[in-house]
Amino acid sequence: MSKDKTVVIGQSVKRIDAVAKVTGEAAYPGDINLEGQLWLQIVFSHRAHARVLRVDKTRALAMEGVVAVFTAEDVPNNEYGLVIKDQPVICGVGSSKLGTDIVRCYMDYVAVVVAETQEIARAAAKVVDVTYEDLPAVFDAEAAMQPDAPQLHHDTPNNIIAHIRIRKGDMAAGWAQAHVVVEEEYRTSWQEHAYLQPEAGLSYIDEEGRVTVVVAGQWTHEDQEQICHALALPPEKVRVVYPAIGGAFGGREDMSVQIVLALAALKLQRPIKTQWTREESILFHHKRHPVTVRARWGADKDGKVVAAEATVIGDAGAYNYTSNKVLSNANLTVTGAYEIPNIHIDTYAVYTNNIPSGAFRGFGAPQGLFAAEGQMDRLADALGMDRLEIRRRNCFREGSIASTGTPLPKGVTIDKVLDAVGRESYWEIASDGTVRRAPTPQPADPTKRRGRGVACGFKNIGYSFGFPEHSWAAIELYGTSDIERVVVRQGGADVGQGAHTVFVQMAAEAVGVPFDRVTLITGDTAETGSSGSASASRLTFMGGNAIRGAAELALQAWQAEERPAKAEFMYRPPKTTNYDPMTGRSEPNFAYGYTAQAVEVEVDIETGVVRLLRVVAVNDVGRAVNPQLVQGQIEGGVVQAQGYALMEHLVSEAGRIKNPYFSTYLIPTVLDVPLEVKSVVLEYPDPIAPWGARGVAEMPMLPLLPAIASAVHDATGVWLTSQPFTPDKVVSALRAAGVGEL
Repeated sequence: MSKDKTVVIGQSVKRIDAVAKVTGEAAYPGDINLEGQLWLQIVFSHRAHARVLRVDKTRALAMEGVVAVFTAEDVPNNEYGLVIKDQPVICGVGSSKLGTDIVRCYMDYVAVVVAETQEIARAAAKVVDVTYEDLPAVFDAEAAMQPDAPQLHHDTPNNIIAHIRIRKGDMAAGWAQAHVVVEEEYRTSWQEHAYLQPEAGLSYIDEEGRVTVVVAGQWTHEDQEQICHALALPPEKVRVVYPAIGGAFGGREDMSVQIVLALAALKLQRPIKTQWTREESILFHHKRHPVTVRARWGADKDGKVVAAEATVIGDAGAYNYTSNKVLSNANLTVTGAYEIPNIHIDTYAVYTNNIPSGAFRGFGAPQGLFAAEGQMDRLADALGMDRLEIRRRNCFREGSIASTGTPLPKGVTIDKVLDAVGRESYWEIASDGTVRRAPTPQPADPTKRRGRGVACGFKNIGYSFGFPEHSWAAIELYGTSDIERVVVRQGGADVGQGAHTVFVQMAAEAVGVPFDRVTLITGDTAETGSSGSASASRLTFMGGNAIRGAAELALQAWQAEERPAKAEFMYRPPKTTNYDPMTGRSEPNFAYGYTAQAVEVEVDIETGVVRLLRVVAVNDVGRAVNPQLVQGQIEGGVVQAQGYALMEHLVSEAGRIKNPYFSTYLIPTVLDVPLEVKSVVLEYPDPIAPWGARGVAEMPMLPLLPAIASAVHDATGVWLTSQPFTPDKVVSALRAAGVGEL
């Protein structure tokens, strides 16, 4: 071991990609070109639901510069999907797979044009003539569940992908104990990921004869597996490389251009490039799930929640993507971070002819917690209790039994998080536990009203419900008497959050060398084993355990005088289990992160504009490996959640997105962010995490929507139950309640 061991964990070292990104040297997929490359353009469906009868390539192939037009018959195994392989790579005739001749939404591919230039490819795509037979369509999830609704997939009766149940306790006994009962319906809509780099990629045949796809994604090895499956190729014939990614937030967890790029390169044996426009990106990649929750909760006189009932319906769109998993998580979080003895939940993921819904930061928890926290506010008001106090009385604690009927993993800290958010914001918590909230100062302008709110939540770290979880890493130690250089191989994707910098920090700490002696090799299936996806707030936890395991083995080899010393390690966490189909009993996760936020808003009762003034965001991250990166994640998550709560209104009519531009789909800019985002980082180590680090990426996204709703009610007395809280909705709710009338 090196004699000059330094402490690296807990230091805000500079990101290893900072200079390249600031100077513009970092290459994103759209920046990369190869000599002799061709350009690929996708022909998207012009129907929400139709059978493809014929694809006429004649006019396109006759254009000068067009090299090829690929259709369904060119795909050897015409299906893909991250969880369920229910989506054709290209829809049309000539495929042996049942149902691949049907388009189920506007984002389906019906042909792929390859030409000498991008301009020619785009022009040729417009003259590919597709003949359709229109089929009945359904755009409402509840309507899609009815027996007489159009059926999108032959093996999914009533379009119900998943029906997830929770049956805990005795509901009749619970309702009998309830002093107050509150009921409400909550609705959320789609959200666009709005990452900086639209879908783009480059494919070619490398020096070893592998089909190589350079693209932005969230899991190289999963991309590789899906390409291999669709093209009937062995893994050794497919290579996936990630350059700089340009944001993801779950939007790159499912495939976009990977398979068709590989198909074209394989067929033509030339480099192939594609680049979507921003309009195409918004129109043709998946969104956050719209979810409807109908909730009924009861509490006793002391504010203890004794019964909770909910129906949760999620619009999956035309294909599953991760809908069964997202709705499983909504099912888990719709009763909040609270121990409730009697619970009855029915949750549904449902096919429609809308744009597919899939992974998005929070993965069903923002929707579930919107309802859970709204119900907790209503109970507090019905009982005349403080909103923070009722949460403290009901929150999970060490040993609490979750809605799934099993104890939470050790390391429960939501009680500490709630105390911290109170003390750091607007509440005083006396030594005897008494809670008192400071009064909210009001502006002099009578058209403006200010209010304060609070909300909390929890989120799994790592894959859930029995999905196989793993992470691989390798360490190489070079030097003579001292370790002079360390090479760490870890495949986790850095989608902008700084994971690669954290990997280097953890490797340096584990080996005992300064940060600058470590080199990271990543983002290439030819160079690393599988490390799982950049999702589920898992990379620090999973990658860190893998790196620490590999480092221990490499150091043992070093002590045995091996030079260089090399080792690899596959970390597997405690197993999880899926819901029991009738009761919901399970051990769904092996670790959680806990979060709470307090906010102050100002409501213009004339215009309905809600200004988010201040946010106090408390997150227990276990250990802040890089405190500055943690703070960045918190601030970024808060602003992204602000857009979800107040601004981002995606308009879809009959399955077609009507506002695919940043001029009409509004996201927060620097002029919209709160006056203050106070990041409070707690460090209660998770018992099985590397250096105690839990992960933070999704947590700041979770509580803001319900916290703003809480604050708006505090300011105006009006409940908002339909996200986003755009001015028109707010004005309508205010006027319906008689607020702001002249």
